[in-house]
Amino acid sequence: MSSFWGKNIRISIFGQSHSEAIGVTVDGLPAGFRPDLEKLNSFMQRRAPGQSKLTTPRREADAVEFVSGIANGALCGAPLCAMIHNTNVRPGDYSEFSDSPRPGHADFTASVKYGGNQDQSGGGHFSGRLTAPLCIAGALCMQILEEKGIRIAAHIESIAGIRDKRFDPVNLSSADFDALCSDPLTVIDGSVSEKMAAAVDAARLANDSVGGIIECAAIGLPVGIGDPMFDGMENIISSIVFGIPAVKGIEFGSGFECADMLGSSCNDAYHIEDGAVRTATNNNGGILGGITNGMPLIFRVAIKPTPSIAKAQQTVSLSQMAEKTLEIKGRHDPCIVPRAVPCIEAAAAIAIYDALRSKI
Repeated sequence: MSSFWGKNIRISIFGQSHSEAIGVTVDGLPAGFRPDLEKLNSFMQRRAPGQSKLTTPRREADAVEFVSGIANGALCGAPLCAMIHNTNVRPGDYSEFSDSPRPGHADFTASVKYGGNQDQSGGGHFSGRLTAPLCIAGALCMQILEEKGIRIAAHIESIAGIRDKRFDPVNLSSADFDALCSDPLTVIDGSVSEKMAAAVDAARLANDSVGGIIECAAIGLPVGIGDPMFDGMENIISSIVFGIPAVKGIEFGSGFECADMLGSSCNDAYHIEDGAVRTATNNNGGILGGITNGMPLIFRVAIKPTPSIAKAQQTVSLSQMAEKTLEIKGRHDPCIVPRAVPCIEAAAAIAIYDALRSKI
């Protein structure tokens, strides 16, 4: 089933946006590891709704409840099951969309695939709400990786065309991650944060939405993680990143810019630095042949504008097979990018830990 992912660790995400609870089961985590639950909660709050006017007004505590997999404060080897209770649900906001699919949503495709039996409320199992369980699994993987000297962080590279700096692809360190600004948005250059926030608020006031790009990086990775062909690091990361709703594109290193380069400028020349093999540039994003080369692993993800907007839009009535105008009510993010930042980090952590387990 499509809600399962993983080779060496297996995750299964369950629930719907307005069901009683949502959650995740994770199999393959190391017994004996003691998760920092306070750190986990802080990570979850970065994704949680209702934090500011830049996000949906739906408020959920997103308090994580562990059902199994932990004993005496440590992972015990049993499958870990964690869930979050949904408390602020309004299914009535979505009753119209079974017959009148929202543009940009999965309403129409889900209706055809599941014969109209899908849970429509809040988008059901298609909802971005399901990234909360993904973040539980990802936050735990991040903690495990950090014990191995591997760190992951992401920032907003752009919103509505307003651009932040990019990570230094060659000389990236933990200090750069620690220096990220997070008020009101996670960026490298704090001077662009308020401009991005203003663009999001302007879209909200106009009953519209905006999208953007998130850049994510991992440092401390050893050489040799990943496999050629179908289990390359690009493949593994992409497969889970595209499980995040609203993701429409991904690129590694210089990505599509490589298409305009000469081979002599795109190739990353080798040299010796402090007794280790490194590259002078990092156009390949720390991956060659699907395998990590010891440089920072860097990728960027395109996030589309939130499709639920209050502006009148053209749709159809499926029962009458006639065109109609739709105005979406309810509680929605004018820009999903800020809350997607920890989701991208979580997906990267799960993918990297899964690949690392193939080597160790």
